[in-house]
Amino acid sequence: MAVDLSFYTSPLSEEIRAQGEARRAAEDVLTVLEQRGILVPEAVRERITGCTDPHVMSDWFRRTLTVATAEEIFGDE
Repeated sequence: MAVDLSFYTSPLSEEIRAQGEARRAAEDVLTVLEQRGILVPEAVRERITGCTDPHVMSDWFRRTLTVATAEEIFGDE
């Protein structure tokens, strides 16, 4: 009996994976900020959790290691 595995390579499946990766990246950014004792205002939290660009999230994550305030992770954007 053959099993149809095409869903796992479908555009919908890829979109679901990308959303999960973005959510995980946002959690990582927030966790580092919070562990460093940096207050994360609700507006910043919403911007972080609303981002779906993996390159932007990667930049923000790197910045979490050196910023003094949560707003600084956004750089010159």
